[in-house]
Amino acid sequence: MLKGDFTQNLGKVYAMYTGGFLGFTIILAILEQLGVPNRVIGYLFVALTIGVYALIGILSRTTQVSEYYVAGRKVPAFYNGMATGADWISAASFIGMAGTLYALGYDGLAFVLGWTGGYVLVAVLLAPYLRKFGQFTVPDFLGARYGGNLARFAGIIVLLSASFTYVVAQVYGTGIIASRFLGISFEVAVFVGLAGILVCSMLGGMRAVTWTQVAQYIILIIAYLLPVVIMSAQVTGVPIPELMYGQALQKITALEQTLGVTKPHVQPFTNYDPLNFFGLILCLMIGTAALPHVLMRFFTTPSVRDARMSVGWSLLFIFILYFTAPSYAAFAKLEVYQNVIGQQISALPQWVSLWGQIGLVGACDAPNAAEVFAMCKGVVGNGDGILQLAEFKINNDAIVLATPEIAGLPYVVAGLVAAGGLAAALSTADGLLLAIANALSHDIYYRMIDPHADAKRRLIVARALLVGVAIIAAYVASTKPAGILSMVAWAFSLAASGLFPALVMGIWWKRTTSIGAILGIIAGWGICLYYLIMTQYFAMPLWFGVKNISCGLFGIPVAFIVTYVVSLFTPAPSQEMQDFVESIRVPRGDVALAAGQAKAE
Repeated sequence: MLKGDFTQNLGKVYAMYTGGFLGFTIILAILEQLGVPNRVIGYLFVALTIGVYALIGILSRTTQVSEYYVAGRKVPAFYNGMATGADWISAASFIGMAGTLYALGYDGLAFVLGWTGGYVLVAVLLAPYLRKFGQFTVPDFLGARYGGNLARFAGIIVLLSASFTYVVAQVYGTGIIASRFLGISFEVAVFVGLAGILVCSMLGGMRAVTWTQVAQYIILIIAYLLPVVIMSAQVTGVPIPELMYGQALQKITALEQTLGVTKPHVQPFTNYDPLNFFGLILCLMIGTAALPHVLMRFFTTPSVRDARMSVGWSLLFIFILYFTAPSYAAFAKLEVYQNVIGQQISALPQWVSLWGQIGLVGACDAPNAAEVFAMCKGVVGNGDGILQLAEFKINNDAIVLATPEIAGLPYVVAGLVAAGGLAAALSTADGLLLAIANALSHDIYYRMIDPHADAKRRLIVARALLVGVAIIAAYVASTKPAGILSMVAWAFSLAASGLFPALVMGIWWKRTTSIGAILGIIAGWGICLYYLIMTQYFAMPLWFGVKNISCGLFGIPVAFIVTYVVSLFTPAPSQEMQDFVESIRVPRGDVALAAGQAKAE
C-alpha cells in the first residue's frame, strides 16, 4: 500500500513500473518462443508504451496554471534530472548518435562532446539564475530583463524556429519506428506518433510531461543497453560494452584491411576537417545551453539549490547513454561486416527487405536494385550475386533500430529497442511542443494580447495551439526534409545564435541594454538562418568551408559583438534593473525586480 500522495511515493511507484515493464518484456519473449508473429510483438510493445504515457497524462491532467507550466515546482532534483535526461535524449541521441559514429567514426564524437559539454555551460552560466528569476519561460526572463515586449517577441521568434526544427526531427523519428514496426507508410506513421505526444502534453502540461519523461527514461535506457550488452558478451565474453568495444574495433580494423577500406574511421578528420569538427562541438555546446525546452526544466524544481543538483543528475543520466553509444556503433559495424557483407544476395535475411521498404537499407548488387531499394539510387553493383561493402547502404538512422535484427537477436529485443526509440522521440517532442505552445499562449497571448485572460482560457489556448503546431510538424516531417541529426544540429545553431548571448550577457553583464540585446538577437539569429537556408536550398557556396550544421559559428560571434557594441553606445539600464541583475546572481534572497518576484528557497 502507498501512503501519501504521488510525489511522496516516487521511488515505490517507479520501482513497480520498472518491474512491470521488465515482466512484460519477459512475457513477450516467451510468446515469441511460442510462435507469436513478430508484427504482433511489435504492436504490443508500441501499444503498451504509448498506453502507459497516455495513462500518466490522464492521471496528471490539471487546470492549474502553475502545474501546467512548471509542474507546481514540486519535482525533486533526482527525478527532474531523470526527466531532463529523457527530454534531452531525443531521437537524435537514441536513433542517430550510434549511427553517426558508425558512419563517421572518430569524427562523430563531435556530437558526443558538444552535447555533453553543453550541460557544463547550463550549470555554470544559466540554470540556477533562471530558476531564481522564478517565472515560467525563457521569454519571460527576456521581457523582464530587457524591459518590454519587443525583447520578449524577439526571443519567441528564435524559440519557435529552433524548437519547431527540433520537433520535426522527433516526429520524423517516430515515423521511422512506426512505419517499420507497425507496417504502415511513413507518411501515415508520423501522424500516428502524435497520439502519444499529445495525450500527455495537452492534458497535463509540464506536470504530466515531467512524470511521463521519468517513465520514458527508464524504458529508453533499458532498451539502449540490452542489445549492446548481449553483443559484448557474445563477442568478448564480458557484458560491459563500454570497456570491451576496443576488441570490436581491432576486429573491424582487420576486416577493413581485408575489404579494402582506404579511410578507416578510427583516424581523426576523415569526414570533418578540424574547423568543422571543433566548430560543431562549439555550436552544440552553446546550443545546449540555449534550448528553451531544456531550460524550462529548471523552472520546475523547488529551489535554486535543486536546480543546480538537477543539472548534475541530468549529466549522469545522459552520460550513461552517451558513454555507451561508441560501443554500440562498434559492435553494430562488426556485426554488419561479419554477418552481412560477403553474403549471397539471395540469402540475405528478411530484415534487409523490410528496412529497404521504408528506404533505409539497400542491397545494391543488381543493376535494377534502385527499383527495389531507394538507397541504391546512383549505385551500380557488379551483379555477381555477392553483397560487397560498397554495395551495402544503410541510413544512419537505421543502425540502432536494425542492429538487434542484424545481430540475429530475438525479435523481442528489436521490439524493445523500438519502444526505447519511441520513448526518446516522444519525451523530447513533448517538451518541445510544450515550449512552443507555452511561448504562444503565455508569452504572446497572455503577456502581449490579453493580460486579463483567466486560467481556464489560457489553458484552452495553450492546448489548441499545441495541437495545431503538432499537426504542422507532422506534415513537415512527412516530407523528409533531412536526416534527424542534421535537423537537430540546425536547431542548436539557431538557439545558440539567437538566445545564448542575450541570456548570458543579461545575467553576467549588467551594462547590457535592451536595444543591444534585441539587435544582437536579430543579427545573430538572422545571419545563422540566412546561411542555413541559402546553403541548404539555394546552393550558396560555403563560407570558409563551414558546413551548415555549424551555422552558429557565424551567428554566435555576431550576436555577442552586436550586443556588446550597441550596449556601449546606448544609455545604461536603470539602477533598478542593475540591482535586479545583481540580485539574480546572489544565491539567497529575493530578486529585486517586481516583475520577477520570487524567493530562492
